[in-house]
Amino acid sequence: MAAAYELDDLDRKILALLMENAKRPYTELGAKLFVSGGTIHVRMNKLIAAGVVKGQTLVVDPVKLGYDVSAFLGIYLKGSGLYNQAAEYLKGIQEIVSAHYTTGVYSIFARVVCRDTDHLRDVLQRIQAFEGIQRTETFITLEETIDRPVQVISREELDELRATDDPAGSGRTGK
Repeated sequence: MAAAYELDDLDRKILALLMENAKRPYTELGAKLFVSGGTIHVRMNKLIAAGVVKGQTLVVDPVKLGYDVSAFLGIYLKGSGLYNQAAEYLKGIQEIVSAHYTTGVYSIFARVVCRDTDHLRDVLQRIQAFEGIQRTETFITLEETIDRPVQVISREELDELRATDDPAGSGRTGK
């Protein structure tokens, strides 16, 4: 088994900046971090190969696509041995955007996005159609207050890196 990849300060800064804006060119990152764009490219390839970076995705606003209802579901299974079968079944329901095998009262905790409450009812019926599901509890979200990646550098370091984006010193990064 390969040893865990050890992140250094440069790796952490690269990740922090790309998590804020994944479209930032490597040459721009290199200039900001006082290394070449090629160095950034090599580091990113190492982070990908080590599994630290798992992919690059496009984040869309489900509400803008007509999915106005977001809900969390606590799913109770009839037995813990049914988890793998239930997970495979749930993968076939496209409105489920995340699902987690959990400790505590629920066997699975999932997030679904739906067009409206009628659509949510239909999704719940499809979920509950799986024989191994005993019952579900639904929590409709009213507002997402926090959605952020894990921090890889301190808040102070991140603010310092952001400040170099703004030559006037106003603290704005163009967002």
